[in-house]
Amino acid sequence: MKKFAVALTVSLVACAFVLASVAGAAEFPRKRVTYNICFNPGGESDITARLQEQTLKKYLGQDVSIQYKIGGGGAVCWAELTKTAPDGYTIAGHNLPHTILQPMEMGDAGYKTLDLKQVYMFEITPNVLMVRKDAPYNTLKEFLDYAKSKPAGSITVGGSATSSANDLGVAMLNRATGLKLTYVPFTGTGAAVPALLGGHVSALMSYSPMCIQYKDKFKFLGMMSEKRMKVTPDVPTFKEQGYDLVEGAYRGVAAPPGTPDAIVKVLADAFDKTMRDPEVQKRMDQYGFETLYMGPAESLALVKKKTAEYEVIMKELNRVKK
Repeated sequence: MKKFAVALTVSLVACAFVLASVAGAAEFPRKRVTYNICFNPGGESDITARLQEQTLKKYLGQDVSIQYKIGGGGAVCWAELTKTAPDGYTIAGHNLPHTILQPMEMGDAGYKTLDLKQVYMFEITPNVLMVRKDAPYNTLKEFLDYAKSKPAGSITVGGSATSSANDLGVAMLNRATGLKLTYVPFTGTGAAVPALLGGHVSALMSYSPMCIQYKDKFKFLGMMSEKRMKVTPDVPTFKEQGYDLVEGAYRGVAAPPGTPDAIVKVLADAFDKTMRDPEVQKRMDQYGFETLYMGPAESLALVKKKTAEYEVIMKELNRVKK
């Protein structure tokens, strides 16, 4: 009888928790939702959030406050998210490969990859290699030949953050060519672009939206995509130039660990409706974002799949923390 009573108590507590979660979700949200961006204003994460903002407010029925938590290539923001109350009122932009590579490379990034509760994955932007208009090279081959003629490490390639798609893209290019391009991390694309304009780096490994935003200011030598994007038909892929390199950033949104599934579903549904809104879709295309529609389960499956893939690559590059 005692064991039965204990089991019954546990079952009742579990049922109460489930009922409380459902009740909470039915009332969620009752106030403003804070949407943290882990990088500088002006970068892809910020631009996407601004494109989503008004429509997201409509579908949540509450105000959405976009805030910035910058530092550690996004690690500061994600570490803080894992310590935030799991009530759905604080979420953060979520980036792959960053949230996989940081714990893998750092050992202690302040968070673990699977600590982040997946809500929705809404876009992918392939890496793109870009240089100034007055650069003495017009093609990827010319750039690589130029780099080969210079001392190892003297050609600098800027990008957004360490343990990021930009960082990994440069490492992959070095491995494929035998070069030693020096990667220079910035706190986001918004900070990296002025560095290239000012001549502080030789090139940037950035993302596809740059091909549209800065088409008159830079030359784009190649994109790390399977095929050319419809919105940037003049930018050749690395593959068609002889380098089988495909890499880029996935972006979505995550919640603190322990956030009830019912609340995550409310958030995911609002993001899904937002991303399928015709006006949002139109603007995403115009900015060079490739839209995804991945809910919590699909997003988690993607994280696990990419973790396995990146682990192989990072071990080959000797960048896994022992």
